[in-house]
Amino acid sequence: MLPQVYSEELDINGWLMSEKLDGMRGYWDGKQLLSKNGLPLHPPTAFVHNFPPFALEGEIWGGRGTFEKTISIARTQKVDDRWLKLKFAIFDVPIKTGGFSKRLQKARDWFSNHPSQYGFVIEQVPVIDSDHLKQELKRIEQLGGEGLIVRKPDSLYRSGRSSEILKVKSYLDTEAEVIGHVPGQGKHSGRLGSLLVVLPNGIQFKVGTGFTDKERENPPEIGAIITFKYYGLYASGKPRFPVFLKTRNNKSI
Repeated sequence: MLPQVYSEELDINGWLMSEKLDGMRGYWDGKQLLSKNGLPLHPPTAFVHNFPPFALEGEIWGGRGTFEKTISIARTQKVDDRWLKLKFAIFDVPIKTGGFSKRLQKARDWFSNHPSQYGFVIEQVPVIDSDHLKQELKRIEQLGGEGLIVRKPDSLYRSGRSSEILKVKSYLDTEAEVIGHVPGQGKHSGRLGSLLVVLPNGIQFKVGTGFTDKERENPPEIGAIITFKYYGLYASGKPRFPVFLKTRNNKSI
């Protein structure tokens, strides 16, 4: 299940909110840990010890601000003890029966009886009103978090995007494909100035801010998928004030 973007016109009082953890999507099928595309991952046996015989969906997570490190560890093609620095943060139990709260309770009950050092169920807090939501969003962002996920407690499990799961951030973000490198000038002479990218709808534009010095010297490759944040759209459909956030480079995982 994938989230849509929250709008203040929506009434979400009584829904459940949790921090949106910025890691790598994982799927436990009851026997092994897989990527979101169904490719096997290679955590040590200790990492999945006491995981249940039923499916779980979650985020492979190393903590706030560790996205690149987490992805590097999770994509290793052999057993790597660095996995033991990560956690599997569970946000759903993908079964067809029962609302979201009931499904998640199934995971809580399991781990209550079978404690795991590396798997945990993400805490869900009922939303009192929009002010409560904004306060929690501000708190999480001040801690270095990405934002919130808000879910309807009785929502059934279904594939694809759902209006009963909402992503809440202070800005919008989306993905684009890198189609060119624009050389830098002045202090950026000899390295990346901006990326030329294209959206799925064919709109092209440049992303020139948000890069570290290391990223300007070794920019995302042509064909890479990047995530960027922006603040609405121009009449042309181009994003306003796009800022580079990260590279989501490997389409296979």
